[in-house]
Amino acid sequence: MIGSLDLYRIFNVVSKNNSFSKAAHELYMTQSAVSQAISKLEKELDIQLFYRTSKGVVLTNEGSLLNEHVNSALGIIQAAEDKILEFKSLKTGELRIGVGDTISRYFLLPYLEEFRTAYPGVKLTILNGTTTEICEFIKSGKADIGICNLPIQEENLQVIPCKEIQDIFVCGEKYKKITEKPISLEYLMRMPLIFLEKKSNSRIYVENFLKKRGFQVSPVFELGSYDLLLEFTKINLGIACVTKEFSKDYLNSGNLYEVTLEETIPKRNIGICYLRNVPLSRAAKRFVERINNS
Repeated sequence: MIGSLDLYRIFNVVSKNNSFSKAAHELYMTQSAVSQAISKLEKELDIQLFYRTSKGVVLTNEGSLLNEHVNSALGIIQAAEDKILEFKSLKTGELRIGVGDTISRYFLLPYLEEFRTAYPGVKLTILNGTTTEICEFIKSGKADIGICNLPIQEENLQVIPCKEIQDIFVCGEKYKKITEKPISLEYLMRMPLIFLEKKSNSRIYVENFLKKRGFQVSPVFELGSYDLLLEFTKINLGIACVTKEFSKDYLNSGNLYEVTLEETIPKRNIGICYLRNVPLSRAAKRFVERINNS
């Protein structure tokens, strides 16, 4: 069939022009080559496709029947080729991103807005979840890429750090006095602490940092929402562990104050992850490039 496709294309052009010479001109072929192609197709199908006349060629009944189907088939192929070109130019397509609420709001939104403006024909699907859930989305094929809190220990995933972030502790007006000088981790552990829920990757990272220094975290509040974390702290319900880069509005406005520690928590990263050894779609590749080049 593949070998005959060119023959069917030539047949289709001859049938439109009712002439070997006109078809040859349109196809940039010699008239002899066109005639040979038609003869070969007639031989393969074991039917006569054209009547040769002094004014050109006319389709036989069998040729007319074949031409109807060839026209339809070539139209479908052309539509498919046009659709592929649309995908290549990102006039259409789909990009599925796994991301948590906090990173989505405080990091990803500008990139989504920019991408949507540049490629309005690409459908964007956002899958919300924890870092663990996002990794599963990617491995199961539900998401093309994920934007996660690092570190991630997944052999099947390629991870690209894209933004460095700093975990800090903050307090409201009631506890402002402890921000006057650096405090020890031991002193911090005696305070009423507010953390994100246990399955949060950022919580796990800070908790491991404290465990290595002999401290066990026992929060007075464990919250599933980063915004609630900030609001609980603002009304003096405790000292919260937050991401500095995601809390600038509260810090700059004076609603929250950074608690300086004698031993600073090491910085970590937000990263892009996707299946290792599996090529990214054109849309996903372009999105990743835009984040990395920003």
